[in-house]
This record gives sequence, structure tokens and C-alpha cells, in this order.
Amino acid sequence: MAINHSTGFRVFAAAWNAGAPEIEVAGHRLTVYTEAPRLFTAMLADMAAARRRIWLETYIFAPDASGRAIAEALRRRAADGLDVRVLYDAVGSQSTGLEFFAALRRAGVHVHAYHSFWEALRTFSLLTILNRRDHRKLLVVDDTWAYFGGMNIIDHGRDLRFLQTDEQVAPRVGWRDLHVRLEGPQQAEIADSFERSWRHAQGQHLSRRPRAYRRVQLRGENESIHFFDSGPRLNFSRAARVYRKLLRRARREVTIAMAYFIPVRRVLGALLAARRRGVRVRVIVPARTDVRIAQFATRYLYHRLLRAGIRIYERKNRMLHSKVVVIDRQWTITGSANMDPRSLWTNLEFLAVIRSRRFAAAIRRICGYELQHSQRVRPSDIAHHRLGEKTLNTLAYSLRWWL
Repeated sequence: MAINHSTGFRVFAAAWNAGAPEIEVAGHRLTVYTEAPRLFTAMLADMAAARRRIWLETYIFAPDASGRAIAEALRRRAADGLDVRVLYDAVGSQSTGLEFFAALRRAGVHVHAYHSFWEALRTFSLLTILNRRDHRKLLVVDDTWAYFGGMNIIDHGRDLRFLQTDEQVAPRVGWRDLHVRLEGPQQAEIADSFERSWRHAQGQHLSRRPRAYRRVQLRGENESIHFFDSGPRLNFSRAARVYRKLLRRARREVTIAMAYFIPVRRVLGALLAARRRGVRVRVIVPARTDVRIAQFATRYLYHRLLRAGIRIYERKNRMLHSKVVVIDRQWTITGSANMDPRSLWTNLEFLAVIRSRRFAAAIRRICGYELQHSQRVRPSDIAHHRLGEKTLNTLAYSLRWWL
């Protein structure tokens, strides 16, 4: 049963189900998607309107209804002479047959698999190659539009005809997530991010990012958008630094909606320090996830987080796949990076730091919708956990760097 909490959020469930909100931020138009069918419909429309290039980067490219529709659009535009590229992760897309990508190549699409098994064997670096994944989700269309966020190219049980959501039929309507379409001058920065990722995947030299970029230095305007590539080398920043930098700014409230929540080291320390400053911290995680061992590791932290006064909510009915943090009703962090060791330190990720009260308000309303369909976790809920469950949580947390 859905629980309606007194959280201070204004929940407009009908509005968020009916369409994708648009927000003006620093000379850009941002459109927010929480449901994959509307996102894929928008992507297909923009690809159909493309005149010069379509660049797609994704962790999962599934050969289901949506994947086939996207692939057909890519083949068609490549045949029209556009610069069409696809960068997919070899492990994330391992269940997709090679013929699916071969068909794209035959149509003129430039396709590259990031860190494949054969690359690992060829370079005698099996552990490093297979451990470091490209977890980013980007689409660049011409010099006009770009998409970023947490959604892969996969249906999760739906097809493009399903354009409405109903919590009563939740098992049939897929995951909740967050993805953003950007139109504006900083689209060029996202295109540059893709280009760097494309070159990195093929072993080409990358110039080192400026120190200010790697140190996550933010401009002082009332409205701004910053993009950060995250990865394990000096050519990148680090997702851990992005999250930590913004959490240290928190003075009033922090709201986190996160698919995989296993903060470690200084990120966990920044969360706990925010709470000691009197910041109200709320964390929304899925009640049941597709990676059960990661959920066990998350629950290992419940006692420590609850003891610190952090409120935890488990999203019922549907898998919550979002990666979003809202701080003091003005800062929003979103993109592909979870708050877990792999995203924070190892994977290639893409993050956007958006300073805008209007955008933060929109994301808070989405989080309010998730809270409306969540159950709060209280100390009494975990006090009676059986020994076997506690042992499993402890074991999973000990493996957190490999999840």
C-alpha cells in the first residue's frame, strides 16, 4: 500500500505521469523524463530531424522493442549519410547478440564495444579491462540536442505503445528513472564528452582535464550547468569528488533518490557530516532491486544511517533506477553515477551539476512522487533482523568494491 508521508513535498502525481516537464535554466531548455517510453519517443523524433550527426553511448543496448526501434533509426540515418556512432559497454550489453551490432555496422554506423573480453585477452589485462565499465548514457544529435541520465536502451517489460503509468499495474510498466534532454549552448560540452569517451575507448591519447575541472570548481552564478566526466584516471574527475563537494555545501536539506546506494569513504563521511550540521537528509532506495547483493550491502548501512538521523525510504512496487541528489532546493546532481563504489571510483560516468531553484523544485516533486509510493524504514524495522540476514548484509558489504 502506498504511504503518504508528511515530508514537506508537494506531490503532483498526475502531472508527472501525464508528460515530461520542461524547465529553462541558464539559457537552456531542459526536459525531464521519468518513464522510458516518452524518452525513447523524444529520442526517435530528434534522430529523425538530425542533419549531421547522431552519437549514442550506452551501458545496455538491448534488442527488445525499444532497442530495435532505436537501431532502425540509426541504420536509416547512417544510410542518409550522417555521422552515426554507437559506443556500448561490452559487459552491460553482453546479452545482446553480436549480429545486432553487425547489422548496424553494415548500414554504415560506426560501432565500438567498450572493454570487450577479446580486448582484455589481447592486452593481457583481464582484471582491469573487465572491471572498468562504461556506465554512461548519452545521446548527441547535431549541435542542437543532447540527452543524459540513468536510462539505458532497454524496455524493462514495456514497448513504445505504453505511454501511461499506473501504480496499480506496476509489475507491467517497468522502472522509474530520470533522464534529461538539453537544448542550448552547452550541448557542445556534452558532444565533447562523448568525443573524449569515444577516443578513450579506442585507446587514443586524451589531454588531461584542467585542474579546476578535476577539482570540481563551480561558478558562482545563481543559475548554472556544469558537466563532469568521471573515471579512474587524471583525464577525468571523480564522481566521489562531485558528490562530496556538493554535500559539503548543504545547510538545510539533502534528498537522494538512488538505485544503488553504498556510499563509501569520504562520500559517506560527507553525508554524516551534513547530518551533524543539522541538515535534514532523506534517502530513497528501491525496496527490491535487480542486484540483490547490492541491496544487502545497502541494508548493512541502515543501522549507522538511522542512528545518525538520516531518514531512509524504500520505494515500493517498481524498481527505482534514478541517480539524483537535490541540495538546499537549488543544487541538483544527476547523470549515470550511482552512489556506490563502482560508480564513485571505477566506472566511466557522466554527471551534471545544475544550479537552479526551478529545476531543483521539479526534481523534488518527482522525488515526492517516489516518496508517496515508499515505506519509511525505522529502527524498529531492522532491530529484529535474523542472524542470517545480518550475516548476508555484512558479507555483501565486504564485497562492495566488486558489486
